[in-house]
Amino acid sequence: MEEKVTLSVIKADVGGLCGHTLAPEELLDAAEYVLENALDETLIDYYVTNCGDDIDMIMTHKKGTDNEEVHKLAWTALEEATEVAKELKLYGAGQDLLSNSFSGNVKGLGPGCAEMEFVERPSEPVVVFCCDKTDPAAFNLPFYKMFADPFSTAGLVYDPSMTSGFRYEILDVFAHKRVFLDAPEELYSLLALIGNTEKYAVKRVYRRKDNEIAAVCSSEKLNMIAGEYVGKDDPVAIVRAQSGFPAVGEVLEGFANPHLVAGWMRGCHFGPIMPVAEEDAMPARFDGPARVMALGFQLSHGRLVGPNDLFADKSFDKAREKALDMAEMMRSMGPFMPHRLPESMMEYTSVPKVLAQLKDRFIDMEETCECKIDELRERGDME
Repeated sequence: MEEKVTLSVIKADVGGLCGHTLAPEELLDAAEYVLENALDETLIDYYVTNCGDDIDMIMTHKKGTDNEEVHKLAWTALEEATEVAKELKLYGAGQDLLSNSFSGNVKGLGPGCAEMEFVERPSEPVVVFCCDKTDPAAFNLPFYKMFADPFSTAGLVYDPSMTSGFRYEILDVFAHKRVFLDAPEELYSLLALIGNTEKYAVKRVYRRKDNEIAAVCSSEKLNMIAGEYVGKDDPVAIVRAQSGFPAVGEVLEGFANPHLVAGWMRGCHFGPIMPVAEEDAMPARFDGPARVMALGFQLSHGRLVGPNDLFADKSFDKAREKALDMAEMMRSMGPFMPHRLPESMMEYTSVPKVLAQLKDRFIDMEETCECKIDELRERGDME
């Protein structure tokens, strides 16, 4: 039996240089030092980068998904980076580390995690997506386009290895349940769910003909873990490409037409997600636009060959221009919907604290009749 390799992407915000804009080199160096010392013993290879104020650790190994040793290593790297962030007095130092101690794996402790295990093909191209200032449902639409939309992925029509379709694993992030739906047969049911980006998020996609893993996204929502607003979720995702999966160009096409995502300032707004080069992954305007970068690797016996900075391509300039135009329109709405998220999506933000201050000032409609005017004036609820 052929040996499998595991690709793990673990990320967290442990401090930003000047607000929520950038994880500086000092933090990346601290994390990289920990991973470097684990080569050969735990890891085969690694690549450390950042998207905005998030540290993204891309690691390969042969220990499988949810492995305690690998997750402990990532946790230690983030702790070391946090110590540097505190020394530099960076903003939000350690904000995504929701526990003082490690307990088995990073899930539920704050960091985001996307992992997949598979046997390497003769050529194994993978695309790692890293985001900032948005949440996991930002991948709902791109994953639909990649694996279910023949107008985006022509291989669904032309490539016999893909015509049997793909299976989606969808999470109900509030009920903590999951459902599997097949495309194309259950396409309308699939869209009915993943079109609701408040409640549902695509976790994994499998090739139906052999149940081979095709894509995975981190699904951890920090507000659901901590019970209050502690930062944006900033998802990461892994997508396998070519030879039975969408071609690299089809994988990227899901971001060629910017779509609106939740996130931005305080995680309280809708705005476009903008595909950017690695060096441009630094949201600034109103904590946005939300950014996504795409790093292409070839796996060779677990070694990460690359990356190829795929969104650096000039062909995505139009997408960036469109995202900026969309941002102008949405920002003009200020605190009004649809720029502002609905109250149901801000349950764990700071908004409930504002509403709590006004709670006793809400008046039943019948109290506003003429006979109550004097009483209301005495209570100070009317001028």
